[in-house]
Amino acid sequence: MTDERKGGIALIGAVLATMAVMALHPSGHDLLAPGRLEQAAWLNAALHGLAIAALPVLFLGALELTRRLDGPDRLAIAALVAYGLASVAGMAAASVSGFLATAVARRLAEAAPEQRQVWAVLFRYTGELNQAFAKVLTVSSAAAILLWSAALLRRTLARGVAVYGIAVSAITVVGVASGHLRLGVHGYGLVVLTQAAWFIAVGLMLWRAPTGGRAPS
Repeated sequence: MTDERKGGIALIGAVLATMAVMALHPSGHDLLAPGRLEQAAWLNAALHGLAIAALPVLFLGALELTRRLDGPDRLAIAALVAYGLASVAGMAAASVSGFLATAVARRLAEAAPEQRQVWAVLFRYTGELNQAFAKVLTVSSAAAILLWSAALLRRTLARGVAVYGIAVSAITVVGVASGHLRLGVHGYGLVVLTQAAWFIAVGLMLWRAPTGGRAPS
């Protein structure tokens, strides 16, 4: 199997895993609902563990995409750097949401009445921390897709995919910067869905690439 096909499989498989995570993602209310903590905590930790495991697989696919699109302008290299930053932020966001928030929710459920307010504040703080990392993840991944799309456009490859990537990335960055796009379960789920369409399209492009093929410089 060629490196291009391996890269395509990595992109598509990891993106599908990420979509499954967002489809099943419990909310903070689920963790705090009476009698639902253990079930929600187990699901929350398992899903975020899957999300973290998908990150290096996505990066491997992104590396092969970058190799295929690399040229003198180094747009693809810049995209890979931005996606590396997004991956680090994604690992932090998933760790906070999946493991730290779960641990704090347990402490809140077990706390004596006089300590509940402290743990409630800490639970809200984990949400704010997750949001901070989610913003870095979202903007950095959007910047990466925009740069890869520009490289696609410069090399006259998959023009429709390139235009879509540039448009959706620009809208995402503006939405986050303006505060209109809030990155809760539904907001970030929308980001994942719109980016997944692009990653699947370029994954299929890699799968269909000629053996040893590289984009023209």
